[in-house]
Amino acid sequence: MPPRRKLSDLDRGRAIGWLQDGVAARQVAQRLAVAPSVIIRLKQRFQATGRVQERQRSGRPRVTTQREDRFIQRQAMQQRMATQNNIRQRLQGTTNTVVSGQTIRNRLHNFGLRARRPVRGTTLTANHRAAC
Repeated sequence: MPPRRKLSDLDRGRAIGWLQDGVAARQVAQRLAVAPSVIIRLKQRFQATGRVQERQRSGRPRVTTQREDRFIQRQAMQQRMATQNNIRQRLQGTTNTVVSGQTIRNRLHNFGLRARRPVRGTTLTANHRAAC
């Protein structure tokens, strides 16, 4: 079975079009590289509701918008050594959005980045400096 992935709105529309043209669900699934059960469920949902969009799910609403997420990513990329607290303060100062440090870390993780914490180097004594 192919790896699990979500169908885009365009792919869902294409799948429904193919199904209405008489293409078998298995063939549609192969064309879109998804399991046949995905296509069958999509067809059932379309027949029941007339829509192909995913239904609204329960869960906690996101604190940040997509624009604020891009701001977080841009800040982390521009200042590579910025801490999550610095990014959080810049976000709050710019957009007046109050988020926790954990939210910043979660967004950075989603982008494949990490929250940075500057590490202080070892203190050199006079003898160390002389030896260098």
